[in-house]
Parts: sequence; C-alpha cells; structure tokens
Amino acid sequence: MNGTRREARERALALLYEADSRAIAPEEVLVDLPVAPDPYATALVTGVGAAGDRIDALISRFSTGWRIERMPVIDRALVRLATFELLERPDVPTGVVISEAVDLAGEYSTDESSRFVNGLLARIAAEVRSAS
Repeated sequence: MNGTRREARERALALLYEADSRAIAPEEVLVDLPVAPDPYATALVTGVGAAGDRIDALISRFSTGWRIERMPVIDRALVRLATFELLERPDVPTGVVISEAVDLAGEYSTDESSRFVNGLLARIAAEVRSAS
C-alpha cells in the first residue's frame, strides 16, 4: 500500500539530508536501504540527484544573503526537494509544493526556516512556473 505524498516527501527529505550529511550522491543512499521507499520518494531523491546542478544554481541565484553551502543541511535538502518539484513535477500545484515545504520546515527546522523557505521558493516558482 502506498503512503501519501506528504509521507513520501518526508522520507525523501530524510534521505536527502542523509546524503548531504554523508557527502554522497542522493542515489547512493537508496542503494543501502533494505526496503525501497515509496515510488514518489524514490523519484524525488533520484530527481534531485539528477538535476542537482540546475537546482543549486536556481537556489543560489534566488537566495539573498545565504550561500547554499552555509544553509542548514535540513533547509538545503528541503529547498532542493521543493525546487525539483517546481521544475520537474508540473502535476503538483505550485501552492502545494510551497505549502508542504513550509510545513516540513516548521516541523523539522525553525520558524525562521519556514519564512526563509517560503520566500525563496516563491521567488523560484515565479521564475520557473506560470501562475498556478
């Protein structure tokens, strides 16, 4: 039985956090798992890995006052995940991507992170998506 997309995003966030913390490619984290995650979580992790340079370039361009390497690891993983969805998952509405990312930031990071994530993703969305 498949979980919700929210659960898949949470799992993908944990895997991306692990990959970043261990300084390995996101896809490498998947190889070590005894049980594969939900297909959507897998798609998010592999997608972030495949589009990493493009994602990081966008984040760097729109992140005012924060270099990507100075962001907290959890925030960086979360913004990468959401930026991938904005770029490559047109089936997910912009508002859902941003709202889920802000909720996850509030749950796993700080109130300041929620505001930072919201502002950054809104700027990225304005660039990569038409109004949705």
